[in-house]
Amino acid sequence: MSHLLDEIVRAQKRGEARGIASICSAHPWVLKAAIQETLKVFAKRLRRGTEEAETFRVLLVESTCNQVNQFGGYTGMTPAAFVAYVRGLAAENDFPAGRLILGGDHLGPNVWQNEPAASAMQKSADMLRTYVQAGYTKIHLDASMKLGDDDPSRPLDLELAARRAAFLAKAAESACLDLGPDCKPRYVIGTEVPIPGGATAHEDGVSVTKVEDARRTLEVTRAAFLREGLETAWERVIALVVQPGVEFGDDFVLDYNPEAARELARFSETTSLVYEAHSTDYQTRDNLRALVRDHFAILKVGPALTFAFREAVFALAMMENELFHAETRSNIVETLENVMTRQPEHWQKYYRGDKDIQRLARKFSRSDRLRYYWGSPQVQIALGRLLHNLAEKPLPLTLVSQYAPVQWERICAGQINNTPEAVILDKVNSVLEEYACACG
Repeated sequence: MSHLLDEIVRAQKRGEARGIASICSAHPWVLKAAIQETLKVFAKRLRRGTEEAETFRVLLVESTCNQVNQFGGYTGMTPAAFVAYVRGLAAENDFPAGRLILGGDHLGPNVWQNEPAASAMQKSADMLRTYVQAGYTKIHLDASMKLGDDDPSRPLDLELAARRAAFLAKAAESACLDLGPDCKPRYVIGTEVPIPGGATAHEDGVSVTKVEDARRTLEVTRAAFLREGLETAWERVIALVVQPGVEFGDDFVLDYNPEAARELARFSETTSLVYEAHSTDYQTRDNLRALVRDHFAILKVGPALTFAFREAVFALAMMENELFHAETRSNIVETLENVMTRQPEHWQKYYRGDKDIQRLARKFSRSDRLRYYWGSPQVQIALGRLLHNLAEKPLPLTLVSQYAPVQWERICAGQINNTPEAVILDKVNSVLEEYACACG
């Protein structure tokens, strides 16, 4: 059976502005919202009688090597556990398992880049095998980082990065031998990879990938695949990661400029591949549409979704403060702050400035390092208390109007229920709707 992503590539090559959002998150509320949004888009297409409606009932969820690996990652989940987790959420929400794509992002030695190349690459190969064996079918090969015994005075040589990518592809292909002829992963390659989760310092601009660099990456990586006897695997390379000129960080967003990426967009039309765009969080709907039109058919988004979740939870916390005495409140905002200051490893190197600037960033930064703390037992207890408190009776519409005005309008229009859960999901869906519109 053709891979579900193949139709998007074919549509692009027919000249259609078609794309797909890649949901890069393990957050249960984000994933539930993504499932619901995908089903909603499908239902709209059916009502319009669109012949291609079934192709829109596709959800792409990805995990990074930092989140999920054979040792658990920071989520504590192996690839098999993550697949079971996402498929379980899909089943709970009546989403067909056959329309779910699991992708592995930045799969390579990033987690072990301080180790010597031999051990880092062996662990990476083992990780690739566990991803494929668990049922991931979209694999981003990322061997772009220097390792412990590389020369630190220069960027990683493209030839070396390509050889390592081919080595990882060979590991993934070897895992398929035990899974049968239907195991045919689609690969994404590319060395111009933005920092996962956003930039660590303010940037006023980033350089768009040059056409000659994109062409060179394809040529060198193809040669490395062929040297390893991976001709059939190369035929399943569907996308190239390049820098379209977008980025975000703690306090900034760099908007997409189609004119700056014009030549890069034209180059895609001379190949059989599309582009994958990382760090598209916080782009406007028009920018996202322009990216898809310019052949950035895979749009990765993550922190913007948990940022929206945080906004909704904070709004509900403000409502709770007006409705409940101090001794019965969840105090979720204060709980998050306490957990983050006791465990600073996920935000400390990202947030610059004095204590007041860091305190503000911990709550409101676009990098949303707060997303690493929702799984804390104390935070989970506080979130449960918040939802329990506010579920006792309908939310006062005057408070919803004050703290969540968009959701107030939708409640009044009968589009969503007057519950805290509906407010949260609608807030996250407001981001996903931008991607649905942009992707055709």
